[in-house]
Amino acid sequence: MKLIEDLTASIASFIWGVPMLVLLVGTGLYLTIILRGVQFRALGHAFRLIFHKEHSPEGEISHFSALTTALAATVGIGNIVGVATAITLGGPGAVFWMWVTGLLGMASKYSEAVLAVKYREKGANGYKGGPMYYITNGLNMKWLGILFALFTIFASFGIGNMTQANAVSQILQSSAKIPTWLSGGVMLILTALVTFGGIKSIGKFTSFLIPLMIAIYVITALIILILNIDKVIPALGNIFSSAFMPASAFGGFAGATVASAIRYGLARGIFSNESGLGSAPIAAAAAKTNDPVKQALVSMTQTFIDTLVVCTMTAVVILSTPYWSDGTPSGELTLRSFKYYLGDFGAWVIVLSTVLFGYSTILGWSYYGEKAFEFLTGEKTNNMIYRFFFVCIIIVGSTTKLDFVWNFSDMANGLMAIPNLIALLLLSKVVRLETNRYFLSRKNK
Repeated sequence: MKLIEDLTASIASFIWGVPMLVLLVGTGLYLTIILRGVQFRALGHAFRLIFHKEHSPEGEISHFSALTTALAATVGIGNIVGVATAITLGGPGAVFWMWVTGLLGMASKYSEAVLAVKYREKGANGYKGGPMYYITNGLNMKWLGILFALFTIFASFGIGNMTQANAVSQILQSSAKIPTWLSGGVMLILTALVTFGGIKSIGKFTSFLIPLMIAIYVITALIILILNIDKVIPALGNIFSSAFMPASAFGGFAGATVASAIRYGLARGIFSNESGLGSAPIAAAAAKTNDPVKQALVSMTQTFIDTLVVCTMTAVVILSTPYWSDGTPSGELTLRSFKYYLGDFGAWVIVLSTVLFGYSTILGWSYYGEKAFEFLTGEKTNNMIYRFFFVCIIIVGSTTKLDFVWNFSDMANGLMAIPNLIALLLLSKVVRLETNRYFLSRKNK
């Protein structure tokens, strides 16, 4: 087992080196340029489309349900522990580089969704799409689509299952003395109840759960920041100054170079919002729409909400306390920061948020993995086979060593991103043409 753990850690470290981060951010920057900053000029229109109901026969779920399903998979442990880890290892400046992944990643997320809807297929189990389909149908490279689907299944067991189950079981054990096997068993049952109903069941559940859980977390963070408004500006100033200057060592904080801020900010930002990984377009492809651009605009708001709103709230609260610089472990940093201002209530908000964020991520990724499984095995194979195996993995994640779980997740995510980024770059002209068509038609109305 030790050999497997070491090998997994080495592969994950190699994959997530400088070339991968440059490729991810560079793709987002390139798409931003050729799409003339669509994420900035059309953001208001995108938010209005979220609640727009299209009378379209094509698709399985609404724009809103597709968004909440994707948010379910992305708003997770990365927003709580991931932000804390970025600050602990990269200093306050890491938050600035998380924002960079969010702003540029919106263009990647938009492009993924355009392609997902454009190249989706109608099957016996409803609409299906995502990178494996636009790689196959758009690039005529089925072998690369097969690789993506295979890596997606691995990722669904990692970032989408074991990582989340581990975080939930650990925080419940430390805060409420609940055995990890028990919390894992309860999550298994609850996940089975929702996922065995398919995308419509997942969409209905996440449409209720996601707005509620984000509202609870963001409102609590806002209360802290409003009551301590004098600390907000210094915290934001610390983020901007440390993004371009080394963060000095003091207290228990060992200091951080600009290179560390960039590295950990980009890595944790991408882990949180998943822009460029190719996961979210699998949900976008199920949306009821006749126009790829409409769902793409809705999809890019997911990255904005995840990184520019939720992650920022977490970061500013953390940086407004003394804990980020006194050597507090990243796994405890967010909880201690909320507790610093709101006492036990603040601590329980983090416990509840971790449980809800982790559980919702498991739901979203169960659908991603299932669609990848269907692509590989065909529609004649019973998807219940995947669903059964997926929910059983929850117990494994709940009781497995944390380091191995995170390294496995990082490795699977990186392998998944490579085919998708290749497709985004090679099909960027298609995305640009679709975008120009949509906005020209709006202008002529």
